[in-house]
Amino acid sequence: MVLARALHRDVISIMKSNELHQELRRRILNLPGVTEQQKAGIHEDAFFVGRTMFMHIHGHGHCDIRLSKGDQERVLAEGKARAHRWSPETGYVTSMVDDEQDLESAMDLIRMSHQYFAGKANGRRMGAMPKQ
Repeated sequence: MVLARALHRDVISIMKSNELHQELRRRILNLPGVTEQQKAGIHEDAFFVGRTMFMHIHGHGHCDIRLSKGDQERVLAEGKARAHRWSPETGYVTSMVDDEQDLESAMDLIRMSHQYFAGKANGRRMGAMPKQ
């Protein structure tokens, strides 16, 4: 009986994790101009604005988010994310999404990243337009 209850809790936990992961993906894909590439190299889900990957997810809830250097320094100093394990020099930070509160915090960082890289992409397009 104890084993059955533990198994039931584990199944419920996995279901909630899957639902949270899908909600995270849905919110990211609702940002303007965002596309997703699944199984992009070592990344399970990679998200792009223009041609720039601005974040990716490993597994359920492990979000690596690329920020401007200034935003990265501020976010790390404020304890809102952890330094990226492999490439912090490129502006990446890591945010873990384990519950609804984590989801909101991660989405704040994801929106910050999206805004920065969408602005850069728009600037490139604007700069490429012929002057009249």
